Amino acid sequence: MARCVFLALMAFLSACGTTRLAGADLDRVVQPAFISRIEEEAGPKSHVFRDDGTYGEKLKKLEPKEADRRLQAKLSKAVTRFEISERLRVNTINQLPREQPWTNIVNPARVASALESFLVEEVPANAPDYDLLVPLGADTVVEFVIEDYGMRSEKGHAGAYLKGYGRMFRLAGRSELWRRPFEADQIEQGAPHLDPFRVGKEPELFRQAISSLLDGVAEQFAQDLTPKDRRGGPPLPEGVEQSAPDSTNRTGRENQPPPKPKPEPELPAGELPDPDPAPPAP
Repeated sequence: MARCVFLALMAFLSACGTTRLAGADLDRVVQPAFISRIEEEAGPKSHVFRDDGTYGEKLKKLEPKEADRRLQAKLSKAVTRFEISERLRVNTINQLPREQPWTNIVNPARVASALESFLVEEVPANAPDYDLLVPLGADTVVEFVIEDYGMRSEKGHAGAYLKGYGRMFRLAGRSELWRRPFEADQIEQGAPHLDPFRVGKEPELFRQAISSLLDGVAEQFAQDLTPKDRRGGPPLPEGVEQSAPDSTNRTGRENQPPPKPKPEPELPAGELPDPDPAPPAP
């Protein structure tokens, strides 16, 4: 049920600028190449403490700008840009039907090698030279681009977010066959609060959150790339699998001055305040 709500919401948010893939256009595709990349300034970003004053008392002397910088550093360690782009590409491919042209995809390793991104941690930030894919036999490119991702907060409710687009175009002439902008946002979805202080101690929580958003986008992409109005192709024989994706109470005597408050302990370099204790189990 939650996944259905996610897809319906994402479809609403990305309706503007969407180009539906026609079955007849897909029937003419012979060998597609998949590219997934993240723009240079896409993230991860933290729009939590500067955009939401709810956390001011918890931060005490820590400036919101510095708190966001520290959280952003934690998000960077939680999941790499390469892992994010690969998850979106692989999970989309794995949900496509076992028929042409999806059974004739250009080997991802050859695509990465041609674009000089083979076995590197960071995906290319700039748009690649698509003509380098022509010698590989590709006639069409399916490209996923992440333009912005990270964490944000509204009225004390924080969550992960992800923005970008997917498109499919012919290499000859660059004519677009399909385009889907997307904006996946845990706050808009009504997902549970993602405590930024707990994320500061357990960055794996952000990894789980962004992975969930990526999986929802991949499902929507796979649906878009499976139009109903086509002839299709022969199914792939059983046993052949697609590639898999290689977390103050004062006491004392009267008239005595109140005791001086103890100084707040200094936060370790690069750290956020500790999260509040978890409520006891009912």
